[in-house]
Amino acid sequence: MSRIIGIDLGTSTSEAACIVNGAPKLIPNTLGKCITPSVVHIAEDGGILVGESAAEYLFTRPDCTFMEVKRLTGSGEILRAHGKEYSPEEIQSMLLRYLAGCAETWLGEKISRAVITVPAYFTDAQRRATAKAGELAALNVERILNEPTAAALDYGLANLKECRNVLVYDLGGGTLDVTVLELFEGVIDVKASRGNNHLGGKDFDEIIMAALADSGGDERARMRLKKAAEDCKIALSTGEAYQVSLPFLLTAKDGKPISVEKTVSRAEFEVWIREKVESTREPMLTALSDAGLSPADMDVILLVGGSTRIPCVRRLVEESMSAASQSLVDPDLTVARGAAIQAGLLEGSIADGDLVLTDVCPYTLGIASMHEGLYDDRLLFDPIILRNTTIPAEKSKLYHPFTDFQTSVTIEAYQGDSSDIEDNEKLGEVHLTGIPPARRGKEPIEVVFAYDINGILQVKASVVSTGKNISADINTTGVKPRPALDLTKWESANGARQYRPAIRKAEKKIAEGYDENGDLQIVVRRIKEALLLEKGQQAASLRNDLLELLELMK
Repeated sequence: MSRIIGIDLGTSTSEAACIVNGAPKLIPNTLGKCITPSVVHIAEDGGILVGESAAEYLFTRPDCTFMEVKRLTGSGEILRAHGKEYSPEEIQSMLLRYLAGCAETWLGEKISRAVITVPAYFTDAQRRATAKAGELAALNVERILNEPTAAALDYGLANLKECRNVLVYDLGGGTLDVTVLELFEGVIDVKASRGNNHLGGKDFDEIIMAALADSGGDERARMRLKKAAEDCKIALSTGEAYQVSLPFLLTAKDGKPISVEKTVSRAEFEVWIREKVESTREPMLTALSDAGLSPADMDVILLVGGSTRIPCVRRLVEESMSAASQSLVDPDLTVARGAAIQAGLLEGSIADGDLVLTDVCPYTLGIASMHEGLYDDRLLFDPIILRNTTIPAEKSKLYHPFTDFQTSVTIEAYQGDSSDIEDNEKLGEVHLTGIPPARRGKEPIEVVFAYDINGILQVKASVVSTGKNISADINTTGVKPRPALDLTKWESANGARQYRPAIRKAEKKIAEGYDENGDLQIVVRRIKEALLLEKGQQAASLRNDLLELLELMK
């Protein structure tokens, strides 16, 4: 069988690696570089360009040049070029095929197998879409691997004898993951993961762009603004100021050219992005809480992803953990290296037993179940596999048809953490027929959820009395992941004014260090979410909880 390569399929850049002489080695692209921009250009004749050569067309042909497609993974959105339609998975497959081709050239052999990394907080739909992209690229995807876990593998291979608690803070171009794990003499045991699939360097770029100019719908001007914003962000990671110069960016209505000349200071930039950076504190504290650990228990803090080079991001992590982060892995390359290590474990080029890996399910998985209420009946979310359960996992529960003599049921699978079905994401459904007619509560149905090592769900259901059953992979094609709420806009929500004093008081307490367990941050976040979702009753109940917490801290 062919060698297995590891691929970090990133929002902004992508990398490939493999095991050479027992160690991970980055694979150079056609330009001899190990980092490839995640950009694809489709020419009129159907020709495909990938990487730096494709990125050159962002300014001249943005209509048929695609970047940051990872944000659309599993969304079902349609991309268009030259009158043809493409799914995000098809565009991703072009990038994967290019990276595999580079590996074939460098290794001198056919490559048809890969380990592909995804954010730990990717949904079932997004994982399936990533696997589909690999299939379209003629790759057998041997494993879908969580990015923070890949980074931990990279660190673990070099520190096999250590016994440490590790926090991986992974902030890349488009996603945030926080993973807490234990390293024990070559065993990497993932304890908990939290994250945000809609937060990363891309969002910081857009904040800078908005501060510089309004592109007015001109796509070429927008691309120039974005490039200037990226350059500015990168420069401010090491410098105190950056001069943005964009001559003749736009043409005004009177025909006069509009140029942008602005000096941006690091302090100014940090003010602009403060709220988004601050929003990453809560996932850290929640992941620690889920793992049953505190910041004081952490021995190693690994920073992964290019956005962790931003000084205020680094400071926030260190303040939250009350410890200095350590430059123990390369933030840009460690995920690809870890993917290669996983590939090596699968193909046998790294000895079995040198590293043992356990991972977790990042979401709670369950079904919609009808419950009888005092005044009415309603659907509620009933968990089957709890968040941060070690995978692979298989769990089952018994249910009953809700009405008398019911002969079929539809089992709807969801992921999320709310008892309210509408707050969670529907993954799909299966339909079970042939239930013997009986009075309610007399005919049990067993529902089994099986969650595999790639983070993909299978649902089984059977009639206990007859053995009649159905088993299906939940088809999440086209299921659009629920977008993360922009909590920075909570004050513009209806009724937000009456919550402002309590929230401001809580945020002051948080800043002063009174929220060691993160309880205030969690309740504040939930109030903001409830306001943005126009759930006034829920927000009011949470405000009472917040006021009680504040009273206890007096």
